[in-house]
Amino acid sequence: MKLVNMCLIRNSRMLAPVSLGVVPQTRLFPLFADKSSYPVLLRLPERHMCTHRKEAFYYITTPIFYVNAAPHIGHLYSAVIADCMYRYKLMRGFKSKFSTGTDEHGLKIQQAADVAGKEPQIFCSEVSGTFQQLFQRCNISYTDYIRTTEDRHRRAVEHFWTVLMNKGFIYKGSYEGWYSTQDESFLMPSQVGDCTDCTGAAIKISVESGHKVEWMKEDNYMFRLSAFRSPLQRWLEGNPKAVQPERFHQTVLQWLQDDLPDLSVSRQRSRLQWGIPVPRDPEQTIYVWLDALVNYLTVAGYPEGHSQWWSAAHHVVGKDILKFHAIYWPAFLLAAGLPLPQAIYVHSHWTVEGQKMSKSLGNVVDPVERSEKFTVDGIRYFLLRQGVPDWDCDYYDDKIVKLLNSELVGSLGGLLNRCTAPSLNPTQVYPSFCSTCFPRDPTGGDIEARATEEDYQMLDAVSGLPGVVEQHFESLQAYKALEAIAGCVRQTNGFIQRHAPWKLDRTDPRDQRWLETILHVSLECLRIYGVLLQPVVPTNRREAPLQARCGA
Repeated sequence: MKLVNMCLIRNSRMLAPVSLGVVPQTRLFPLFADKSSYPVLLRLPERHMCTHRKEAFYYITTPIFYVNAAPHIGHLYSAVIADCMYRYKLMRGFKSKFSTGTDEHGLKIQQAADVAGKEPQIFCSEVSGTFQQLFQRCNISYTDYIRTTEDRHRRAVEHFWTVLMNKGFIYKGSYEGWYSTQDESFLMPSQVGDCTDCTGAAIKISVESGHKVEWMKEDNYMFRLSAFRSPLQRWLEGNPKAVQPERFHQTVLQWLQDDLPDLSVSRQRSRLQWGIPVPRDPEQTIYVWLDALVNYLTVAGYPEGHSQWWSAAHHVVGKDILKFHAIYWPAFLLAAGLPLPQAIYVHSHWTVEGQKMSKSLGNVVDPVERSEKFTVDGIRYFLLRQGVPDWDCDYYDDKIVKLLNSELVGSLGGLLNRCTAPSLNPTQVYPSFCSTCFPRDPTGGDIEARATEEDYQMLDAVSGLPGVVEQHFESLQAYKALEAIAGCVRQTNGFIQRHAPWKLDRTDPRDQRWLETILHVSLECLRIYGVLLQPVVPTNRREAPLQARCGA
């Protein structure tokens, strides 16, 4: 079975319906046509139409990705989640901004550049370029790609630091404790465990990340994190949707049961040169996480003219950086007198056969290679359909093959091919709808009525689908939205199978009207599915059939 093109055409205020292979696009019914001009059975509710909203802003971010290694499938997952939501908000008529980028300062980068025998800036530019290439290939439609080595970001960080200093939330002090270079953070004793390295020597590691730690003592600047435990608790308790899903919201509240120690926010310049110097103290470098988190403000326009975007900020982050985004970042913002993000959406990780991806295990999944093998839309659909934010998800190629062949090629593609088959639609036009064959009132007693109770149940499900999808997209539970769409597609296939239009007698006028009605209803359903799938599979060009890439 060949999967024909399912792209959508965007044209100012109008979205053309699903492109149906050889059916002329100009003869298809447009989504926002005058309601009185065509007997359409299914419509998106008004709130889902792409209407202009006065001052309706939406700003979504991915984490900025560390440039110590090439991008992997987990990086693409974060980007696809944010891209899907950005596209959905555009369809809803929001004025939207979407930022991603790279985190390029810190001791890890300094050491990685030394190992590569390159200047840090050159090293960062090369690796950052691989992220940009991946995102461009996979249709990540970011509006701003931020690099922490940019001058605009340095100015924003310096201003933010000065605000915190002037408000008395940063002070000079001495700090000692366990430090993880890989995690770029000091750890509490409870976060450190014992282990042995490959030589059998005893070492200390981070319990959470497994990275080696070392004891360190130095004079640097401290942030009064201890002052923000109660304000953070009040924020989270008063905003149950501030951190989603719920289990991560509860995780942060659990962390806040303990006192928060003040946080070291600088490193001695003698140890870390690759970073932004502390204003008016060239002997210290600003802590990489404070530096990195300010990127969200930089893109919003901080310190000038940032309020309209910053007031609409939403973050997408991996669970490994939850503490930085749900405790440190809100505390920094509260100290600076700035609004907190509207929501922090947290996702879990992709594993391979239950194991975390790592170069040492040789199990890192290359997203570029997989997008070439399974198509860009195929890999996007898989990540959003199978990725469950609450829990880690296992990746393997056979799972992609099975999913794409089942839902895109078999179910959706099969439905599309049935509706556009020349044997059923020889004139290749959008067929007419007969209201006596499929009356709006099933109890009206129309002699020609052929629709069954199951058919009306299908229409109810499809009519309510935009609201269901909206609910799941708004909480970034894309897998639930796609599950709902797939269920409706199966119902529409069942509708065609029940009535077997290929068995109808076309010489009988009543059979011909019923045939056209079956096709009309099915194409209307497909139109709804196509619009709702656009943020997930947005490719606007013909590609080779998916099954050819999936080995079907």
